[in-house]
Amino acid sequence: MVKIVTKKYLGQAQVYDIGVEQDHNFAIQNGLIASNCFNKSHSTAYGYVTYQTAYLKANYPLEYMAALLTANSSDTDKVQKYISTCINMGIQIDPPDINRSGVDFTPVDGKVLFGFSAVRNVGQNAIASILEAREEKGPFTDLANFCDRVDLRCVNRRTLESLIYSGAFDKLEPNRNQLIHDLELVYDWAQSRAKDRASGQGNLFDLFAGGLGNSVQSSSSKTVLDAPKAKPVLDFPPQEKLRMEKELLGFYVSDHPLKTINKQSSILAPINLSQLGEQKEDSLLCVVVMLNNVKKVMTKKGDPMAILQIEDLSTSSEAVVFPKIYERVSPYLQVDARLIVWGKVDRSRDEQTQFIVEDAEPVETVQMVMVELSPQQAMTIEERDRLRSILKEQSGDKDKAKVPVIGIIQAENRRELVRFGRQFWVQDSHITLQALQNARFQAQIKKLTSS
Repeated sequence: MVKIVTKKYLGQAQVYDIGVEQDHNFAIQNGLIASNCFNKSHSTAYGYVTYQTAYLKANYPLEYMAALLTANSSDTDKVQKYISTCINMGIQIDPPDINRSGVDFTPVDGKVLFGFSAVRNVGQNAIASILEAREEKGPFTDLANFCDRVDLRCVNRRTLESLIYSGAFDKLEPNRNQLIHDLELVYDWAQSRAKDRASGQGNLFDLFAGGLGNSVQSSSSKTVLDAPKAKPVLDFPPQEKLRMEKELLGFYVSDHPLKTINKQSSILAPINLSQLGEQKEDSLLCVVVMLNNVKKVMTKKGDPMAILQIEDLSTSSEAVVFPKIYERVSPYLQVDARLIVWGKVDRSRDEQTQFIVEDAEPVETVQMVMVELSPQQAMTIEERDRLRSILKEQSGDKDKAKVPVIGIIQAENRRELVRFGRQFWVQDSHITLQALQNARFQAQIKKLTSS
């Protein structure tokens, strides 16, 4: 890097400036000139590439997003952002598939399919062995058929576990726990068969299954008759399947713990994490997130606080919990917990956006008071004043009022939902419900996690 020692005006130049109104060129040591400008050819090239990129995204969105995900596959934050973009564009992301996936993200049947290279513990040699076996003898029929056909020196036990946990075998057997139990038996069995074939020895059951002289084909084209199988077991709970999927792929793909409550939570939290940077400083926001990591730290005074890694359907971010708030919400700060978090946007640190947590609660305990209003009630000042008075009375101490109130306006064949401001949230849902019903308002209590 050179040091700018002086700067002076050198006359007009046919260039496009990028931020400096005057003194476009700088004189540096040894009489050399440094410019902070793009010349016309440079600017034209960038403009042309921008046009090409926009054209591809507009006319070939599936292929474009698959290429974009592949190009950024090593950057977890970018991939998560682009997966969110795919969802907003109506493009579905499918988990890896042992019979369809290639090396990279691939457009298949109107969807983007995860590639094997994006699965942890699956190396290049393993991928090459899988693709070669599949191309040579066609699709795999089950776990035993797969283990019998691939080179187990390349596709080791850890690789197979990763493929199972990530959902690559789901189309053959959706019970991932059963596959893991079967693997304990099948892997050793397949290794034994591979050794026999390497030494020129056949298998008695192969001879009977496919006829003399055709044992290799029979073991490759259909389920092997003598493959061992474990006793039937129940599948993993959905939350555990998603946890392993996240660990191996870096993202929730087949589903997301927040997806089932996305519609309800958007009523309370219309802002997502990807929009934090657009919000005004000190804006009070509410977001529904997954808690990915909790780093407990101590202040200089010895008080505990925490740095959180949180994510929603749009992106991941960092949140700070200062000591006074940490003391109150620390029981809820468990990894993989689904939380509704209130906080403020802060930009005091190097102009970077931070989310400062002021309160948090598990989504499973969040209740909403739903008030049904006719169009006439919603438009009548007296009715609105009656409702406002009841909610103000039930609100009490603002710090303790954590129950949101949602208005439902029934108009012909549609219903409009109105989120009441935080100043109208109440402390006790059941007491508020009784007060509303006594005042002849139709109301009910609904949990955020209810369908």
